[in-house]
Amino acid sequence: MLSLSTSSISCRSAANALAPRSARTQVRAPTTLAHPAAHGVRMGAKLQQKHSLAGCKQHMFARACDRAVVSRTYAVQVRAEEGEEEMMIEEEAREKFEKTLTSVQSNFDTVRTGRANTSLLDRLEVEYYGAPCNIKTLASISTPDAQTIAIQPFDKASIGDIERAIMKSDVGLQPNSDGNVIRLIIPALTEERRKELAKLVSKLGEDGKVALRNVRRDATKQYQKLEKDGSSSKDMCESYCKEMDEMTSSYVKKIDEIIKKKEAEIMKV
Repeated sequence: MLSLSTSSISCRSAANALAPRSARTQVRAPTTLAHPAAHGVRMGAKLQQKHSLAGCKQHMFARACDRAVVSRTYAVQVRAEEGEEEMMIEEEAREKFEKTLTSVQSNFDTVRTGRANTSLLDRLEVEYYGAPCNIKTLASISTPDAQTIAIQPFDKASIGDIERAIMKSDVGLQPNSDGNVIRLIIPALTEERRKELAKLVSKLGEDGKVALRNVRRDATKQYQKLEKDGSSSKDMCESYCKEMDEMTSSYVKKIDEIIKKKEAEIMKV
């Protein structure tokens, strides 16, 4: 029975070999059905591989971002180091601008406006035992009313020195003393006197503007020196010089504003 079956298979194989390709009987290996558990394992492996690939891509992207951040940080640091001297020059100039503005305001305060103001004596120096001293270190100063400035020396022996200093100064007031207190009476300003004081304020303001421009000139020279020495590029030097011009203009405008305010105060009757 086995030999017949084998003979039959051999004959069918021989017939297939002799028959045309289209007529041959295709002999296929039996299909084996995958076990559900094995299929799940393969799917899990594929999913794990997919997640691993995605994680790898995310890691590469993160590293690229880190490199970009480090690169930008380094560039900023380099620029900061390159402009360190220029920034110091700018900061020094800004401090000088502020001091000039304060000085101009202080000078304006010493210009009388027809009302009693202790700041009129801020710059008064008194020769006391052979040494110049500011009057505020020698006496208490007050305004008992709108037209009077009262000066009470800590040392009564200094009254004569204080009176002489007032008469020699440009305050333009006559001191009156009773042996204990010196009084300065502020007279009403005439129209002519108001105009003179307005001109004085304008001159003090112009002096302040000249001081600002001198600060700008010195800063510009320092920038140009850095460029000449190779410590700064031409573009950076021009940029800082432009910023210095803009800063100077802003402080000049501030002085113009306080000039206008002080002139209005003087001309007000």
